[in-house]
Amino acid sequence: MNETLKIGWIGLGKMGVPMSKNLIRAGYPVTVYDINKESYEPFQDNAKGFAKSPKSLAADSDIIFSMIPDDWALKDITLGPMGLSQGAKERTIFVDMSTVSPVASSEVAEDAHRKGILYLRAPVSGSTLFAETGKLTILASGPKDAYDRCLELFTVMGEKVFYVGSGEEARYLKLLLNMMVATTSIMIGEALAFGELGGMDWKQMIDVINNSTVAAPQIGFKAQILKDRDFTPAFTTAQMAKDLDIALDTGKAVNAHMPITSMVRQYLAMMMAQGKKDMDFFGLVTLIEEMAGM
Repeated sequence: MNETLKIGWIGLGKMGVPMSKNLIRAGYPVTVYDINKESYEPFQDNAKGFAKSPKSLAADSDIIFSMIPDDWALKDITLGPMGLSQGAKERTIFVDMSTVSPVASSEVAEDAHRKGILYLRAPVSGSTLFAETGKLTILASGPKDAYDRCLELFTVMGEKVFYVGSGEEARYLKLLLNMMVATTSIMIGEALAFGELGGMDWKQMIDVINNSTVAAPQIGFKAQILKDRDFTPAFTTAQMAKDLDIALDTGKAVNAHMPITSMVRQYLAMMMAQGKKDMDFFGLVTLIEEMAGM
């Protein structure tokens, strides 16, 4: 571990807090920034410091991580008047771990290249539980030398780390994974409602599915919440809808045909219209049950 490495972290939301805390627990000095200063409370005793802006954070960091909600936030913390690109030194590494569009990411990449900043796209796959336990899957693309320098830090936050290319490849890979996960949720919901109507025992049906040829890690991870019908969110319906919007917009730009993703997005819209935007997206089963009059 390089104890002289100065790390900055931007974004202290549901994922950013446990991920940055894992770095602190591993012994790395981390200075944090968030637009919401109340987010600093969990870090009063262990953060190296609290930055006033992304610009000031960058001026005193060797590697900057960000975990922010959307395209607008990414461009604001990088390209804005108090953005990190205004303060970062040449050869500073900037690692964005958010789920954002390849279009917005490309804008940041162009600016970073002009200013000599090494920009890694490193979105993660996994819920807040995986973030807390350091078992995320990290998908990285960008300059290989920057990736090599960050690998020891990635292994603190993630159990599986993949380097997938020199450009926006990680952005596309994260979006396609979420497309598949979202599709799984509606497939499972439809199948479970079908089984219920056929008189199946709810918990036994889930156990059988989870021990059959269609068993998969995603189904296994969600099996207990389905059995308990506890849809406390690990990833909300609204968050999944946002990610599918990014995927569909990106697909339109590259002329990808995405009828299934479009359909799943409409079901998520119905969930949100019913006031279920903060329910775990696997709560789609409740919508399908209601549509069947159950």
